[in-house]
Amino acid sequence: MKSLVPISLLLLTLLLSACSDEEVIKHDYLFTGEGQYWEAEYIYEGTEIWGEENNRTTYSHEKKDTFVLTFKGSLDEMQSIKNLDYSYQTSAGGSSVSREFDQRPNDISFRTSGGGTGAKINKDETIPVIVKWNGSEESFELINKAD
Repeated sequence: MKSLVPISLLLLTLLLSACSDEEVIKHDYLFTGEGQYWEAEYIYEGTEIWGEENNRTTYSHEKKDTFVLTFKGSLDEMQSIKNLDYSYQTSAGGSSVSREFDQRPNDISFRTSGGGTGAKINKDETIPVIVKWNGSEESFELINKAD
């Protein structure tokens, strides 16, 4: 009797997966770029799910993304920064962050993460980045170097 339970579960799993008309498409992209003082990367993990329900095509999209901005100088040089504003924009949205440092920064990298549902980005996008700090400004673009 004990040997029938695993076999039954296996058969049920195979039957359920055979009935599914869903197609899952994964998108994993790494966009990178740099300016004179700053460099950044944008990591995008998206999943498209296409299906069929009541003779209609269904679609959903989920994503996780992470933006990492890194100062190209030393931590000692970073100590003079009192405020930092940075932003990036993709076709599916973007982010803008503003930081004021009451104490000296203890890291040269800054991370912003998000996720949810909605539009997906394209692998061939160019993502503009703007960084402002202590009255200085730098702009550069992130591109996906992978095919």
